[in-house]
Amino acid sequence: MDRDEASSRIGQLAGQYGRTLADELGVTVWKAGKLNKGWAGHTIERYLGIPLNSSRSPNFGSWELKVASLRRNRRGQLRVKETLWITMIDPVEVANKEFKDSHLFIKLRRMLVVSRIFESKDETRSLLHGVASFNLDRPEVYDTVEADYELVRATIRERGFEYLTGRMGDLVQPRTKGRGHGTTSRAFYARTAFVSKILGIQ
Repeated sequence: MDRDEASSRIGQLAGQYGRTLADELGVTVWKAGKLNKGWAGHTIERYLGIPLNSSRSPNFGSWELKVASLRRNRRGQLRVKETLWITMIDPVEVANKEFKDSHLFIKLRRMLVVSRIFESKDETRSLLHGVASFNLDRPEVYDTVEADYELVRATIRERGFEYLTGRMGDLVQPRTKGRGHGTTSRAFYARTAFVSKILGIQ
């Protein structure tokens, strides 16, 4: 399935409740009292008729699917709720590959980002908001992301993987996946301001 066809199909879901669709498609949201944090993305993948993908390659060969959460502020305006996970950081790979050859570039160069409205931690409802196509083709965005990557690369090579911190990067930051809890792994995340640009939310 190409990206345009997928975008059209996903667009038909706008205004529908993702939890209802998840239940219809048999996607596990809660198991033994624990939330499946990837349930929204799994629902979209199953809706599109593809198997769940744990590979570091793009979901559909040439393009990547991501789901971003929105929430309303006190004025009722939609804002990006949190950073968006892009891909795990392999320190050996990053140290040896330039940006144009990296998994970060491969993931970002052609994406569909589905937005959904987060309502509560219970995840009893989740309104599907829309879908946006993103290409890493604007020079100022490309240059900034490349600089973020090169900062991570230089830090790994010159100081060590353990010196990566979420304070780094203007658009893309390296930090622990989730809240940490003692993990030493790191992943690339798109900052909320970057996700807002991708979705066209000001």
